[in-house]
Amino acid sequence: MVHERSAGRLAERRGLTLAIVFTGTILLAEILGGILTNSLALLADAGHMLVDVVSLVMSLLALTFAMRPPSKERTYGFHRLEILAALANGVTLILICFYIFYEAYQRILTPRPVQGLGMLAIALIGLVANVAAIIVLEKGESLNVRSAFLHVLGDTLSSAGIVVGGLVMLFTGWYIIDPLISVLIALLILVSAYRVTMEAVNVLLEATPKGIDLREVVEAVLKVDGVRDIHDVHIWSITSGLHALSAHLLIDDQMTNCSVDIVERVEALLKCDFGIAHTTLQCECEYCANRAIVCDLGRSTETQQRI
Repeated sequence: MVHERSAGRLAERRGLTLAIVFTGTILLAEILGGILTNSLALLADAGHMLVDVVSLVMSLLALTFAMRPPSKERTYGFHRLEILAALANGVTLILICFYIFYEAYQRILTPRPVQGLGMLAIALIGLVANVAAIIVLEKGESLNVRSAFLHVLGDTLSSAGIVVGGLVMLFTGWYIIDPLISVLIALLILVSAYRVTMEAVNVLLEATPKGIDLREVVEAVLKVDGVRDIHDVHIWSITSGLHALSAHLLIDDQMTNCSVDIVERVEALLKCDFGIAHTTLQCECEYCANRAIVCDLGRSTETQQRI
């Protein structure tokens, strides 16, 4: 399990490195192309690309740190850096979308002439490079790499929009096409960026991981031989794909080696059926006063008694 996860992280790091090379090349091409063709659209997209390069570098650094082993100071290692990078990327994408909306509004009010042929040539180069970056990132499973993938996907959509817009403007002179395509692209990016941002927030809030139903977990554990009850259950994600659980198990008063067998069966069930690899289970032989499935953290005894 650990070996497979490390191999996946190495593959994601190689993908991010290649994506940085591709995106950096497009950035330089768009800066030069924007200056030579006097295309504000290319220069604006170059600014977008600069943000994306910085975001990809952040993702790569976070992934590199996440591969470091735990220490006495950080017993979970640096896995949460991936989530912080995903959150930063998601928020940045949302801000970029609103900036695109603002620029599009200005250009709809006052359409600006664009040298369509030069813009088209640079956009085609960018499109090819972005497609290559998508190919190397599409198999990434972590939330961090998925957020980076969304950045590159946004760049690809932007390049495709510029290509279409360049062709239309080249043959018709309808410069208003440029901001209209930009709005459609920004709307697509905004939906995906919101989802990534909310998923990162949920991980940081230690919410129950998406796809895991707390009630189903409890019902499955109660079916394990030797388990009489389960309470004080907490399920959370350390990082995307790495889930943890802590709970109290009520079992019969028995020899220690028998309770170990029960814990092992519960751990195997949680790992195989729910993908929860890190578990902390406390065995008890008497009912406690508060048998709620989820414990009331942070509440006073008086408050809990009133509930």
